[in-house]
Amino acid sequence: MTPVSETSVEITPDAVAQRGSSPETGAVRASGETGNELKRGLSSRHLQMIAIGGAIGTGLFVASGATISQAGPGGALVAYALVGLMVFLLMQSLGEMAAKIPVAGSFQSFATRFVSPSFGFAIGWNYWFNWAITVAAELVAAGIIMDFWFPGVPGWMWAGLFLLVLTGLNALSAKSFGESEFWLSLIKVSAVVLFLIAGVLMIFGILGDNSPGLSNWENRDDVFHGGWVSIISVFMVAGFSFQGTELVGVAAGEAKNPRREVPKAIRTVFWRIMLFYIGAIFIIGCLIPFTDPSLLASGESDIATSPFTLVFSRAGIAFAGALMNAVILTAILSAGNSGLYASTRMLYAMAHDGMAPKIFGRTNARGVPIPALLATAAVGLFGFLSAIVGQGAAYSWLLNISGLCGFIVWAGIAVSHYRFRRGFLAQGNKVSDLPYKASLFPIGPLLAFALLILVIAGQNYEAVLAGRSMEVLSSYIGLPVFIILWLAHRFITKSKVVPLLEMDLTAPKDLEDEPRGGTQ
Repeated sequence: MTPVSETSVEITPDAVAQRGSSPETGAVRASGETGNELKRGLSSRHLQMIAIGGAIGTGLFVASGATISQAGPGGALVAYALVGLMVFLLMQSLGEMAAKIPVAGSFQSFATRFVSPSFGFAIGWNYWFNWAITVAAELVAAGIIMDFWFPGVPGWMWAGLFLLVLTGLNALSAKSFGESEFWLSLIKVSAVVLFLIAGVLMIFGILGDNSPGLSNWENRDDVFHGGWVSIISVFMVAGFSFQGTELVGVAAGEAKNPRREVPKAIRTVFWRIMLFYIGAIFIIGCLIPFTDPSLLASGESDIATSPFTLVFSRAGIAFAGALMNAVILTAILSAGNSGLYASTRMLYAMAHDGMAPKIFGRTNARGVPIPALLATAAVGLFGFLSAIVGQGAAYSWLLNISGLCGFIVWAGIAVSHYRFRRGFLAQGNKVSDLPYKASLFPIGPLLAFALLILVIAGQNYEAVLAGRSMEVLSSYIGLPVFIILWLAHRFITKSKVVPLLEMDLTAPKDLEDEPRGGTQ
């Protein structure tokens, strides 16, 4: 099942030794290796919309019902708020590194430069695996959404169709990807804003009949159903919902003016978290009781109707419910489109760094790494699992596996940033030289890392205590894969932690002449 273990990767000490000696490492190549360069085709509006809409997908539109069903509206709100705070701190960390060194490899390059080559190797493959599996999860969700209109058509048929569509979009240029993602994101962002407006009107009884108002928040036991135990247990779903916020770090490698645009995009993350996620969870909690059987509850075999669709349907607007389902489908395609882009660029960057087969470092005349794209799209075939074990079971497995991988990458961002700032200052630089400064350093990365360790360790402890081996496997499989990759690379290459004074802080060659200073 895991492409990582089946891929032949040549790991040599020479390849590792080259790390840190070349300013091109993990970057967009402006020269050399003619025909194998990425192109900086993403404009300001592309990067802004990728940052705003990159994480809005099935986690919010489909899986949010599970959090309210399991932890109550208050518990779900607390879980999303805590994860939102953690992501905000991580985005500050990522923004500082990506604005200074905007490379396609992003997290893998940062982990390699600022921690160790082995850590970067494991982070890179983990991130590729994370998004490749997420694409498969989106395909499964697409089949579920299409069942709303075509209940007699098997989900695997839709998964195959949408896989072809996503692969076709990514086979175009980076500019074409940015343009398609701009409009897809604009549609789903507009839909969330309209949902928030309609939800407020329903709460006050202006729209729809029999508005519950704030009655769902009156009973403390219902609001925080299951207490802190339930809140911790839904962290996984909440974390999955936020995955994609880091896409701006990958897109920085193909941004036209990353040192100006990356900070602008990062600043939108906090408001997106507050408005879209927290606002949506609050309104769903007001309008749909956590005991409603339509919400996805633990143990169900099929994913229930999206809570977004339920809200519009209960407003008495049947057409709006179908329209919202179409918007959800758009969000799924957007998330899958972004996932395919991110994992393809990561595989491309690792190939150029000697951490993946060289063939994945090749691009066509438009700067698209086609071999890396096709290899990643092949993992999307895992979406056809829905035809074998049922859509709900497949989606739950894929969500759990991908969710943990995302948390591991986020932990890598926190560690990399902490060491980056220390190394940056140790080499005689000043904080004012940074194009973007994480204002909460060092508390930010340290607090984010602590929260991530808590989430990783306690995400499904109930299954561990109960001895449910299959649940434990699906929830934690990403952790042993990461550790094995890290230790195997370290054993083979004998790599060590990079000393602060030897960290490679050079930017890509095509940015060497840009001013060093910037905004905070």
